[in-house]
Amino acid sequence: QVNLAESGGGSVQAGGSLRLSCSVSGYTGSSFCMGWGRQVLGEEREVVAQIESDGRSSIADSVKGRFRISQDNEKKTLFLEMGSLKHEATVRYYCAARAVPCAYGNTFKFWGQGVQVTVSA
Repeated sequence: QVNLAESGGGSVQAGGSLRLSCSVSGYTGSSFCMGWGRQVLGEEREVVAQIESDGRSSIADSVKGRFRISQDNEKKTLFLEMGSLKHEATVRYYCAARAVPCAYGNTFKFWGQGVQVTVSA
């Protein structure tokens, strides 16, 4: 089964930047969709970015212009570059995957355990 392991979380000052990484293993296919979701405890999880195996990506309106998703297929690693971070409640970011192109589905089957991101004033 697909395994996802996030890293790079931590604390940052408001307006700062942070890069998250996700190590992917257990998938043997050639087509896939990878993404990032985020969630505040007690609230709905939101998918903020998705990327196809060919590199095409989409960003949610809530973070468009500030976040960028990318991947290194050879190293099987997914990245989320976050800029202009806002002071808010602690958020947990999750790496996600499904063995279907992003354009052919809208639900992720696999999720990592997540990493915490805290932005201070």
